[in-house]
Amino acid sequence: MKGRNKIYIPLLLSIACAIGLILGARLNFDPTDELFTANPKKQKLNRLIDYIDYEYVDDVNTDSIVDVTVNKILENLDPHSVYIPKEEYARVTDNMKGDFVGIGVSFYNIQDTIVVIKALEGGPSEKMGIRGGDRILYADGKKLFNLDISEDSITTRLKGKANTKITLKILRKGIKDLLTFKIKRGVVPLKSVNASYMLTDKLGYIKVDRFSETTFTEFSEAIKELKAEGAKEIALDLRNNPGGYLSEAINIADEFIADEKLILFTKNKSGAIEETYAQRKGSFENGKVYVLINENSASASEVVAGALQDNDVGTIIGRRSYGKGLVQREMELGDGSAVRLTIARYYTPTGRSIQKPYDNGNESYFNDYMRRYKNGELNSEDSIEVNDSLKYKTPGGKIVYGGGGIIPDIFVPKDTDSEKEKLTFLLRGGYMSRYVFYILEQNREYYNSISKEDFRDEIEITDQMINDFDRYISQMNVGVKPTSDYHKPLLRKYLKAEIAQQLFGTNVFERFLNEDDRIIEKVIELSNEK
Repeated sequence: MKGRNKIYIPLLLSIACAIGLILGARLNFDPTDELFTANPKKQKLNRLIDYIDYEYVDDVNTDSIVDVTVNKILENLDPHSVYIPKEEYARVTDNMKGDFVGIGVSFYNIQDTIVVIKALEGGPSEKMGIRGGDRILYADGKKLFNLDISEDSITTRLKGKANTKITLKILRKGIKDLLTFKIKRGVVPLKSVNASYMLTDKLGYIKVDRFSETTFTEFSEAIKELKAEGAKEIALDLRNNPGGYLSEAINIADEFIADEKLILFTKNKSGAIEETYAQRKGSFENGKVYVLINENSASASEVVAGALQDNDVGTIIGRRSYGKGLVQREMELGDGSAVRLTIARYYTPTGRSIQKPYDNGNESYFNDYMRRYKNGELNSEDSIEVNDSLKYKTPGGKIVYGGGGIIPDIFVPKDTDSEKEKLTFLLRGGYMSRYVFYILEQNREYYNSISKEDFRDEIEITDQMINDFDRYISQMNVGVKPTSDYHKPLLRKYLKAEIAQQLFGTNVFERFLNEDDRIIEKVIELSNEK
């Protein structure tokens, strides 16, 4: 594939990585602390901003000056020390939580009307029977349609404190009168374990999307269910996982590593070392584990992969990971904004720092994917650059390397099919989602009546749907031309997977996508050899 399309997905994931997703600790400093108030450099900056505020010839938004100044300061430190403005802070924080309080629906705003995509699993709306396709017209008697307001404003109207009630008036296709739902707002889980199911009669599969506050709890429930189904081995999929809470990654690693074994250690600027050991009997210490990684597996994902690899536990499969070994600590700034400042480096049990170099600036750092791509590393294990001075040996005698990312034990090349990558971009980028929603809307009663068991055999992606999707994407102007006749089977698969996601959730969605997946096929092959 030529041009910029081939870097869309990795670039987006790399940017996501860059906002500092390891939240190993939080610290709120007292703004009256002598360390800050007595600092003459801080006083100098304050005087300059005050001078501009009071004397500059034109009116100036000094808040924006402060934001720019803070960003410039952090840019000169490292790629993962970042400033989070107050207007973004709540969203960023919510994304790393394992839940939120609300009614629990995802929706589109179509022709100034709230149309439910799906009632979120485990939320109040699902329990009350709200379905995809329902139109929410009134909330507590107040009109919600034809208001020309943003989705954020709509969300604010539907959210509220836990256990407060809201009365919704809903229009449902096929029913003449409006339906009334009295819903008590409650905790809606935001799952980070996207899928959990059996690949074979002995091999279970778990996909962790990110490490949020509830990841370990979700992971433990998934392990328990898979073991009940006969799982003796686990494929832990951390591909495209940009990281998150370090504590959650440590807890997951502890499930596979024997007590008193080192999981990782951190070292700060003064050289102080803090070690973290496996502390409890894990539920899968005696089972076989395969960890799936790729070039977009970062930070907390690398903690898990590195801890297992350095303890000679399981097998790491895929491609070299991203290479983020910096630990951030969050500090609120008192006005709703915050910074995440790098306060230490983490090291795997053998002593490896897997942070890739950032000496050439942030732009070069975040363009590292393109360097790997051009060097052929994504397609050939022999093209992976290693530094012999950063060679380490595990207790079992395996050679591992520091200097940037986790190199897998078994390499699986990236699929070089550019057409497939285009389709994957359209799927993961959300462009298929709205089109599929339109498909469902054409016969909502039928689609809502299909069971998971009947879905695979009953739903067919027709040539008409394919042609309509081609026209839809052309109108969207996303710079990606859909597909050739050769790739129509793949497009059918992706569209069907997206329908499954909107009807049944991510577990069924991932099962569809994992069919014919190269890395998963390799895991199954290895499992069958035992």
